[in-house]
Order: sequence, then structure tokens, then C-alpha cells
Amino acid sequence: MDAEHTRLLLYTEKNPVTLLKELSAIKSRYQTLYARFKPVAVEQKESKNRICATVNKTMNVIQKLQKQTDLELTPLTEEEKTAAEQLKSHMPDL
Repeated sequence: MDAEHTRLLLYTEKNPVTLLKELSAIKSRYQTLYARFKPVAVEQKESKNRICATVNKTMNVIQKLQKQTDLELTPLTEEEKTAAEQLKSHMPDL
């Protein structure tokens, strides 16, 4: 039995008034944490979007340069391929 399940079982044995007070305290703590971390989540999403946009622009510039100069990059190494796959898995917008 995990700790959360054990905690829930203990709550069923408590006085309903005590449970309501604890629930109120938990709700307050959640609201405090939410207010604290919401801006972090927003900034993280904005940063991810900026990174994706920058990578996409960079890829477009590289492709244009390749066409203008009739040059192509050498194929990616296995390490580069792995890094690209990891980046795409974390940022599907790429």
C-alpha cells in the first residue's frame, strides 16, 4: 500500500470538521503554489516557442545558403542524429 493510500485511509477515520479544515489548508497551499509557479510555466512555454522559432529560422537560412552556393552539408554523425531526435522529441514544433 502506498503512502497516499494509507493517508486516505487515515482520513476516513477523522472527524469531518477536521477533514474540512485540512482540506481548506490543502486548497490554500495549492493556490499559493499555483500562483507561484504559473508564471514559470508561462515563461517556459514562451522560451520553448522562441527556441523553436530560432531553430526553424536557422534551418531555413542554412537551406537557402545551400541552394545559393550549390553546397550541401556532410551527413550528420550518429551523435548529431541522436541529438536532433532528442530535440524533436522535446520540441515537436520543430
